Formats: sequence, C-alpha cells, structure tokens
Amino acid sequence: MMPDEVQRPSMSVDARLESDGICAQLVRFDIPTPTDTRHAVAEGYHVNMCLTPRPLQSRGGYRHRWGPHRLERLGDIFVIPPGEELSIKGGTGRQVSLICTIDAALVHDLAGQSLSWDDAHLAAALDIGSAQIRALLFRITSEVRHPGLAWQKMLALLGSQLAIELARHCLEVAERPVTGGLSGWRLRLIDERLADYSAAPSLEELARLCSLSIRQLTRGFRVSRACSIGDYIEQRRMEAAKRLLMDGESVKTIAFSMGFASPSSFTFAFRRAVGASPSTFRQRQGRALEQPVGS
Repeated sequence: MMPDEVQRPSMSVDARLESDGICAQLVRFDIPTPTDTRHAVAEGYHVNMCLTPRPLQSRGGYRHRWGPHRLERLGDIFVIPPGEELSIKGGTGRQVSLICTIDAALVHDLAGQSLSWDDAHLAAALDIGSAQIRALLFRITSEVRHPGLAWQKMLALLGSQLAIELARHCLEVAERPVTGGLSGWRLRLIDERLADYSAAPSLEELARLCSLSIRQLTRGFRVSRACSIGDYIEQRRMEAAKRLLMDGESVKTIAFSMGFASPSSFTFAFRRAVGASPSTFRQRQGRALEQPVGS
C-alpha cells in the first residue's frame, strides 16, 4: 500500500436468508481507521445486533434532527426506522453483526398503527435493552448460520415476532412519563463506572455515585433507558466479557476479575446473555473475523 493511500472500511456478507417480511444477514466489518459514517434507511426497519464487541466509543446521532454535536452511546442492539439517517462515529476494529430488515408494513399492521419516531423514540432505539428482542435476534442468528427444515417459514415467524417486539418497545417508550428520568451527567457516571471491568457495582454504590436513593435510581433509570438497571448492568458486563474473550483472556481470569464466584457461574451468566458458552463464542467469532473479506 502506498504511504498516502487511505485504508477504507470494508464489509462482507457471510450469510443471508430472506422470507416474508424479513431479510437477515450476517455481516463482517473491517474498520482500520476511526469512522464517521452515515446510514440511511429508505424502507423497512434496520435492526443491528453486534455479535462481537462493537468498536470502543461507538456513538450515533440523527444530525438532521439533533444537529452534528449530539451523539448517544450505541448499544450492541440498535434500530434505525424507515426514512431516517443515522450518523455513526467510532473507533477501529473488526466486528460481526446480525442485520435484519423488517418490512415496515408488517410492523405497523401488527401494531395496529403507524409508529411515531420523535426524538425520545430515536434516542431509545440506539441502545435497546429488551431481553425479548435480544433472544429473538440470537434465534435468527442461529437460523441464518444453520438453516433447518422449513427455514423460510421459521424465519417468517421469527420476523413477525420481532416486528411485534419492536412495536411494543416503541409504544412502551411513548407511555413512559415525560419527566422523571435521570439527568445526562448521572447516566454518564453510571456508564463510566460500568466501563471498569471489575466486579459489578451494587445498587447502593450507584445510588451513592448519583446522590440518589435506590428507589429514585431504579425508577429514573427505567424511564431513561427503557430497561431495568439490573438488566443494563448485565448487558454491559457481557459486552466487556466479549471484548476480553476476543483479546485472548482465559475464562477463569475473566470470571474472577469480573467478580464471579467461579468460572462456571460466569459461563452460566454468559450463556444466558449471549446464547453460547464463552469458548464457543470465542471460536465462532474468531473464525468469522479471520475469514478473508470476499471469500
């Protein structure tokens, strides 16, 4: 490569299935330099779940609505509604994601109405903590990797379930109180504490950090992030565990450094959250990341 040649991000589709109302793909990204990209969605709902650790400091924002300076943390699951354009900034790395496109008409028909995507809904969709949506996406990932008997019907059924859960998530955000959430600085303090790979903080510790009672903390957090603080802590811990596994740390080392009583208790929690054991996750994602682009 010439010294002044710019390394550009590359993308490769490893597997793809399509059925009524849904298209699901396993996509591999190689990101050699920090990125500032835009992702426009003309039709359908774009659902993205990162199966490997997302690059550090990944953030997203809707410039045409929020301006260029507002960027929110991008979770391992995010949704872009039809007709929207998401700007993403992040660091370097390689990742594998499940990307599903769900027919907007399917979502709206099952919801019984067209969904409204104001600023609150768009912000909530950048970091989705729904355990139901997560479980469905893992099930779709498994089907895309290894299509089974009547996979077309199975994928269509899973797509319909995902459409329902997306509608429920959106309507739940609409029903949340306008006020009562945590301030931005408190949410940042919580995220900074969870960025530490040590043992998970207790509710008492986070409440002290935010100068709130436990009740105020738990209620305000659910209003702000549309999931319980316990579920959020577990998700962030498993994101950290994925990163450590891909860095080559042993299961035993990760378990004790993160405060688990034993490697087996860590393995149980990881399997419950990720859908695979730590060793299976490392082998599977390591093979995906090592596969040459375009092969």
